Amino acid sequence: DVQLQASGGGLAQFGGSLRLSCVVSGVTFDDYTVAWFRQAPGKGREGVSCISFTENETSYADTVKGRFTISRDNAKNTMYLQMNSLKPEDTAVYYCNAVRFATQTHYWGQGTLVTVSS
Repeated sequence: DVQLQASGGGLAQFGGSLRLSCVVSGVTFDDYTVAWFRQAPGKGREGVSCISFTENETSYADTVKGRFTISRDNAKNTMYLQMNSLKPEDTAVYYCNAVRFATQTHYWGQGTLVTVSS
């Protein structure tokens, strides 16, 4: 079975930091581009950041650029999202996602809640 296990969410204060992790099992991790999405209360899911399987290419939503950093450790089958300078509008459930474009295969993690207080 393919599993994406996200962790690291919690409560942070305005301007604080959190680091999310997502362990991926059941697939060849370095075949997949991985990404973080988020869904705030009452809103649709939006892309936050992604990183290619070669680790050479990253992209970020304008709302998090300069504050969040995505990374991956292919040896540990794990992806990360370092979130700094957190704002209340970053409050959301964060989901990890793995996609293999060659086979149009993608998987979702279960989500981890991040709450930022003002």
